[in-house]
Order: sequence, then structure tokens, then C-alpha cells
Amino acid sequence: MNKINFFIVYIFKSWLNIRLFKKNMLIFTILNENGTMKKLALHWQILLGMITGVLFAFILIQFAWGKDIIVDWVKPFGTIFINLLKLIAVPLILGSLIKGISDLKDISKLSQMGGRTIGLYVLTTVLAVSIGLAIVNIIKPGSYISEKTRTELVSNYTTDANSKIEAAAVQRQVGPLQSLVDIVPDNIFQAASDNGNMLQVIFFAIIFGIAMILLPESQSKPVKDFFDSFNEIILKMIDLIMLFSPFGVFALLAAIVAESPSLDLFKALGMYGLTVLLGLAIMIGVYLLIVKVFAKKSPSFFLNGISPAQLLAFSTSSSAATLPVTMERVVDNLGVDDEVASFVLPIGATINMDGTSLYQAVAAVFIAQAFGMDLSLGVQLGIIVTATLASIGSAAVPGAGMVMLVIVLAQAGIPEAGLALIFAIDRPLDMCRTTVNVTGDAAVAMVVAKSVNKLE
Repeated sequence: MNKINFFIVYIFKSWLNIRLFKKNMLIFTILNENGTMKKLALHWQILLGMITGVLFAFILIQFAWGKDIIVDWVKPFGTIFINLLKLIAVPLILGSLIKGISDLKDISKLSQMGGRTIGLYVLTTVLAVSIGLAIVNIIKPGSYISEKTRTELVSNYTTDANSKIEAAAVQRQVGPLQSLVDIVPDNIFQAASDNGNMLQVIFFAIIFGIAMILLPESQSKPVKDFFDSFNEIILKMIDLIMLFSPFGVFALLAAIVAESPSLDLFKALGMYGLTVLLGLAIMIGVYLLIVKVFAKKSPSFFLNGISPAQLLAFSTSSSAATLPVTMERVVDNLGVDDEVASFVLPIGATINMDGTSLYQAVAAVFIAQAFGMDLSLGVQLGIIVTATLASIGSAAVPGAGMVMLVIVLAQAGIPEAGLALIFAIDRPLDMCRTTVNVTGDAAVAMVVAKSVNKLE
């Protein structure tokens, strides 16, 4: 094992050598018609990184020492990549929102755009929950879970389930307006120090931007110039971080494969997973239809433009971490005006969780079916309301939807212990639903931009 460790250390030192790093970048180039080297598009680089990461992990886990090597020597690079994206999330929201609002120069434009944004986000969330409920009632994935499998899953994942139940219990103890109170920070510097307080940062940025609009331009111009420059610097930082993206997603996907549960558990929960994936696929189709009808853009145009953000969302399972790339792609590739994207997308990354709400609806009914419960129409309508509100309150980080699911289960009278049934395959499904969340944000941004004549 000492020889193996020495070998791994040597390989990674060589890989990080600048000259070798430049040579390895040739992976992400192709030959054009003239025979010269042409760099691959970003989404192809990310996709290649994902595929090679999965293949690399599948090969290494065949050896007894393979998992340890991935966890100790590969996974940290994925963590670094996510941390880099999270690093600029708060500065990006502050800079882009303040710049976007101050560019409007008219409060009426802000109220108009804000109303349409919130309305569309709520509408798509309700639609997502409804699609989830319809599919889970048709397929009935809970009926495919045997008594033996149910007992095994509950036994294996009770500890994980209890931790989420405890976290949800804390949230249920607060007053009905506590979520509204939590939006208003008492210290902006403290709020900005935690990515979980995105709504507080957004609130401050909106108030700050409105104050700039209300001031005479001569007084606000120095501050506006500062935030304009600040925003451009953050965007350039995104460009630099994305140079590392193929290697970051390589490490992330390799770690996910190495740490995933046994294949037998995936098979046992296969019908549930397929139900969620089918619902998410339908939701993607809904977004394409919305873009086609209301934004007058083709589905291929939309998918080509947003695909790097989708792939990154899939890899990171975090809407907040993906936000910098989402904003860049929506502005540069989808033709959404910067002032619209700067307002719509940060809010969407925080409150628009269509994929999460759909998953919560499917998961709640699945657990009820697994326990032999028959949910009435009234209960399922209650799930629509609760899942919609819960998704708005979900943090844009991996696994946050699981905590909110506990609240949905409690509202519907479904045993909270059933949460243990879905833990085994929650991470890959989290990756997929985050992809849907990001896609929904981009679609709404295009529709809002079109409605205010800010779409190219």
C-alpha cells in the first residue's frame, strides 16, 4: 500500500505540473477542417469530464484500494471546484442585482418585472407538483416495494432519516410569519457570510438598488460605477473558474460513483427513480414549450445555450453554485438583457425549485403507497400547497429538499420514518432535479425578458 500511495502522489504531482497541465488540455481540443486545433465548446468539455470521471471510478472501484484513492486523492478537487463556485455566489448576487436594478432607472419597471417573475415562478412550481402527483398516481411505484425491502431500507437509513426529521422539527416550531422575518437581515455582513442566507442578500441588494434609483444620478453615479466594475470583475472570475470545470466535474462524478450505495438497492427503488425522472423529463418539455410559445425561441437554441449550466447543476447538485454559470449563459448565449438576468436569476436560484417540488410530491405519495396508505384528493391538494411553499423555502444546496420533504409528509399524515426508503438513491435524483431547477430559472428569465422587450 505504501508503494501505491507513493505512485499516486507522484502522478498527481506530475499532473499539477504546469507543462503537463497544458498538454492535458489537448483533451478538450478538436481538429477543424484546416487541420488546426480548435478548443471544444464548454458543454462538451464538461460532458467529457463527467464521462471520464464515471469511467475512471468504475475501473478503480474494481480494486480493493480504488475507493480510498478516489475519496482521498480525487474527491478533494471536486470539493475545491464547488467551493470556488460558492465563493463568488454572494458577490455575484450583490453586484449583478444592484447593477441590474440601478440600470432600470425606473421603479415602475422594477415592479412590473418583479410581479411577472414571482408569478411565473409560482405558476411553474404548482405545475411541477401537479405533474409529479399525476405520474406517481398512474405508475404507483410504491406498490413495487416488498415488505422485506421496506424493512431493510428503514433499518439501514434510520439514522439519516432521523437527522432530517430533527432539522424539520426545528423549522416547524417557528411562527407562521417567521419565514418572512428571516428575509430581512439585521446585519448584512453576517448575512453575506453564509450562502444559506441568499434571500437576505437579495433583499438588501433590491433595497440598495431602489435607493440608488431614487437618488439624483449625480449622487449615485460613483457607487453605480463601482458596482458596474465590481460586476465585471466577478464575471471575469467566473471565466477563470470555468477553466477548471472539466476537472472539477471529473472529480465530482468519480466520487459519486465510488460512494454510491449497492446496485441491489438501486434496483429495489428503480421504479421510484424512473417515476421521478419521467416527471422531471416532462417538466423539461414544459420549459421548452414555454420558451417556444412565449419567448419565440426554438428548443434547440435554448438547450444549446443553457447546456453547460445544466451539466454543472447535475454535477454539483446546487443551484447556488451553478448560478454564476447560469447567468453567464443566459446573457451571452440566450440573449437575455443583463438587467433582466441580474434580477430574475438570483431570485430563481433561491425560490424557484420546480424539480425539488416535483420530487417532493412523488416521494410523499411513494412513501404512502409503500406503507399501504390511500391518500384522498384533499390530502393530495394539500401536498400541492405544502410542496410549493416548501420548495420556495428550500436552500439552494445539496440535500435541502429532503428536510422540506419531512414537512410535506407531516402535513399529509404520512409516516416520517418512511424518509429512510428514499435515501439510497436521493443523491443521483438530487442531481437531476437541480438540473430542472436551473433550466426553469433560465426559461422564466427568457419569458420575462421577452415581455419587457429585453430579449435579443
